[in-house]
Amino acid sequence: MKIIIINGPNLNLLGKRQKSIYGNISFEEYLKKLRNKFKNYQIDYFQSNVEGILIDKLHEVGFCYDFILFNAGGYTHTSVSISDAVSSIETPVIEIHISNIYSREQYRRTSILSKNCKSVVCGFGLDSYLAAISVLKK
Repeated sequence: MKIIIINGPNLNLLGKRQKSIYGNISFEEYLKKLRNKFKNYQIDYFQSNVEGILIDKLHEVGFCYDFILFNAGGYTHTSVSISDAVSSIETPVIEIHISNIYSREQYRRTSILSKNCKSVVCGFGLDSYLAAISVLKK
């Protein structure tokens, strides 16, 4: 199975920022654990803080992967353009959040991406990615 994880803004700071919410290891460290656990899967990774670059990446990979795990960060709540990009591609997108966005500030409780995603996984810390991969089937 061919999976790509795409992380949006500020997720390059995992392990450094708000450790009580986002944990104390970098995504690169966590990615090694995921790849080790799912050795039969190709798991690629991309991160950008820039909305247009995330859209370009979705367009690039949205027709050639089995699944996209997408944590759009703050763009989840604000980007009509990213939501449109998700709706424009063929590869199923799983919306991922490290924290439980429904237990946080009111503005974080609304995702404009969810309606275009196959499912949403949130609230399991970094293991939200693991939970999503664990249930994927071609």
